[in-house]
Amino acid sequence: EPRIESIYDHPKYYDLLFGSDWKAEFDFLEDCFERYTDRVVEQVFEPACGTGRLLVHFAAAEYVVGGLDLNRRAIDYCNDRLERRGFGRPCIVGDMTDFDRQALPGRAPADAAFNTINSFRHLCGEELAAAHLRCLAEVIAPGGLYILGLHLLPEDEESRTLEESWTARRGHLQVNSQMWSKGIEGREEVLGLAFDIYTPTSHQRIVDEMRYFTYTAGQFAELLSRCREWELVAVHDFAYDVEDHVAIDETTEDVVAVLRRV
Repeated sequence: EPRIESIYDHPKYYDLLFGSDWKAEFDFLEDCFERYTDRVVEQVFEPACGTGRLLVHFAAAEYVVGGLDLNRRAIDYCNDRLERRGFGRPCIVGDMTDFDRQALPGRAPADAAFNTINSFRHLCGEELAAAHLRCLAEVIAPGGLYILGLHLLPEDEESRTLEESWTARRGHLQVNSQMWSKGIEGREEVLGLAFDIYTPTSHQRIVDEMRYFTYTAGQFAELLSRCREWELVAVHDFAYDVEDHVAIDETTEDVVAVLRRV
């Protein structure tokens, strides 16, 4: 019998699903640090850090790391793994629309921040999104970066990706996931999710639902134009290739925007 629960309340499964391809993102972020800012990036910050799937690797690479997330279980999982490796417990439970420099460990401001897999779209409204960008501007040094990944809404409905599925495995644990769009009302999209979790002796199924705020190319450009603390310096996609630049138009879906603090 399926259980109706949030995948965020199961950090072990979430981390397996979304952490297995960390290396491509990590290398891309370091490439951005080198290419798009004159600052030496030593301290990084991740709003909506979840399980810390990237932060733990930045810490291992001798960056000072910090992050926040609304989900207590995810933050505990994140801090536990960092602490086991000798990096303390630098992440906090917090709202990414309402935080200040006290959210950062070590010195402040930070040199760069990142949010790469659509967590930004959990902010259901442009006022919340703008509040997030303003908060982040207070904790990132001038010239520092915010690398923001999200799916835009193509104006051509037929070009949209309406369903995706993938599988991740670690040892004897395998998680099969499926995500599909249930439709859009106004600017809010409802996504259905199903996760099948297998071990050698068990199978369980978790179903969930998430609400994402939508942006067309024009709406995203308008949001950025309101947030004068940031300038858009490059656009890439989820291939995470710093050499491959993307022009945002009405057909664009996958976007990784590189913002620089003015």
